Amino acid sequence: MSDDGESDGGGDFAAIDTGSVPPHREIPHYHGDIVRVLFVVSAVVLIVAKSTGADLPLSTFGTVVAAVILAVAAGITNPAQFWIHWLNSALSIYGTILFGMTAIGNYRAGVSFFDPSFVYTETLALLSLIALYFTTRTLRGLHQRPDFF
Repeated sequence: MSDDGESDGGGDFAAIDTGSVPPHREIPHYHGDIVRVLFVVSAVVLIVAKSTGADLPLSTFGTVVAAVILAVAAGITNPAQFWIHWLNSALSIYGTILFGMTAIGNYRAGVSFFDPSFVYTETLALLSLIALYFTTRTLRGLHQRPDFF
């Protein structure tokens, strides 16, 4: 250790630019960050489910396209672009109806509760439903902004 006063044993942090990352600001009623995570998780579940042989209500091509669309929508989601929240809402509604109806139909047809196809389909239905809830709350909050119109 030197005695010139340049080192205090903790390393040289003066070279790190701490001002390059803007501080996180809280936006009332904005839940896009949660929707983003739910969409990415849904995209991963879609790919894993189809690659493990789960019987999803989409073809292989449809599954990959749906995963890509969810990932792109998650990447675009931000509080400054209002239109993406309407798209997120439509994607959530579609996913809830498609996977929810499939899960209920499979359950009524006697598919085991522990069948991987049922588990994946039910998981996707619930992820879509939760994403729909948070997307709706975001849309409501954005409409309540004083600078909306």
